[in-house]
Amino acid sequence: MLSRISARALASVLGGWRTREPAYEALADGIRLLCLDNRIAPRTALPAERELAAALGLSRSTISAAYRSLRESGHIQSVRGSGSITVALGRRGAGRVRAMPDALDLQQASPAAWPGLAGVMAQLVVEAPSIVARAGYDVLGSRALRSAIADDYTARGIPTDRSQIMVTTGAQSAIHLIAGVLVGRGEPVVLETPTYPHAADAFRSAGARLIGVPVTTADGWDLDRAAQVFARSMPTAAYLIPRFHNPTGRTMSAPEQEGFLAAAERAGTLLVLDETTADLSIDTTTAEPAFPVAAATAPGVIRLGSLGKTVWGGLRVGWIRADADVIARLLAARPARELGTPEFEQALATALFPHMPEIRAQRAAVLRQGRDVLTEALAQRLPEWDVPHVDGGVSLWVGLGLPLSSSLVLRARAEGLLLSTGARFSLDGGHERHLRLPFTSTPEQLVHAVDVLAKSWERARVEAPTGYVESLEAVV
Repeated sequence: MLSRISARALASVLGGWRTREPAYEALADGIRLLCLDNRIAPRTALPAERELAAALGLSRSTISAAYRSLRESGHIQSVRGSGSITVALGRRGAGRVRAMPDALDLQQASPAAWPGLAGVMAQLVVEAPSIVARAGYDVLGSRALRSAIADDYTARGIPTDRSQIMVTTGAQSAIHLIAGVLVGRGEPVVLETPTYPHAADAFRSAGARLIGVPVTTADGWDLDRAAQVFARSMPTAAYLIPRFHNPTGRTMSAPEQEGFLAAAERAGTLLVLDETTADLSIDTTTAEPAFPVAAATAPGVIRLGSLGKTVWGGLRVGWIRADADVIARLLAARPARELGTPEFEQALATALFPHMPEIRAQRAAVLRQGRDVLTEALAQRLPEWDVPHVDGGVSLWVGLGLPLSSSLVLRARAEGLLLSTGARFSLDGGHERHLRLPFTSTPEQLVHAVDVLAKSWERARVEAPTGYVESLEAVV
């Protein structure tokens, strides 16, 4: 079944696409990136040439040349009666820019598995007979795992009973469940901008109206904007990443936490706190939850966690901590979506909780090395970039100084380095002056990535339209 994107919608998500000459190739590159980032899904009908020309203020011949370039690179195909249709690019080799079997993929910011994981798995296999003897369907989550999660919260100053815990198939499943059950179509939801893009996608798919509150590496959260948004929009929910925010790496200060909590209480807003990166402290091994005291027992606060970043991305176990009444609502709606989390993964997660102090310490060492290597390499090869210092998390939100993020990413892809543009983390376009650089790969890979970026950056600047860079540098 085909979906369609209107000329107006495409013009909006393209953002600052005109970063090179000729214009038709710049436009084709912009659409390629939207396809590669999955912001335009496979089998989507693009607007007719005349409609897109009017929306972008271009000639129809420019649009025609851009579509021809996309057909030649394997990103779209012409279908009689349907026009130009995007092609699925999931496998390597589909579309020229993906034909790189040895590409270094920094689109996913996830460290390698904790070294002790295989040993815990092997020990658990001995218990396989008792695991397979169970029914295998547990919509709420195993009693043992929910107890372990509740005890971990309690030990960190958030008194929790297992009745307040639901186990999910990763944090993304939890976000989708919350968006689909607790947010109605057309209702306002506050998110940071930039933010975790898959969370924004989940709330959009539920029909929510997204409203952004800015967060920056230098200044943190814009509390004035947040107060205005909560007071005027009365949002149903607010999705926040308060500790080691993805992608900026910022952690909310006490005044910022108090400001959001007060605004949410006045507006009757559910605060959905994504804590999947909260354990990834680099400079200390202390696992400090955000909103630890004031919100510990507040019924309007929902916390999300997972083992994806702390243990292994392939261990799809997450959870929701919420008031028992909220858990009951989610439990009633979940079977229509899925029938629970796999039993073996739950048993493995339960066995891992006693190892969490060791896991957190190992993660801190690995991420510290990656952060320091990446920061040093950027200082040497790209000293003009604004590289923030982060105390934890998985990435740097680098300031480029020029709105060339999309152009840079496309040039880097051609050299075998896969990254996401700054715009991918935006709610409504923008962030073309930023690039998220994960430091979860090996030191050798990170140094290689910076070498590719330095080469690609020069190309992106050179290929920008005549006078484009100079005029932007003159803007104050």
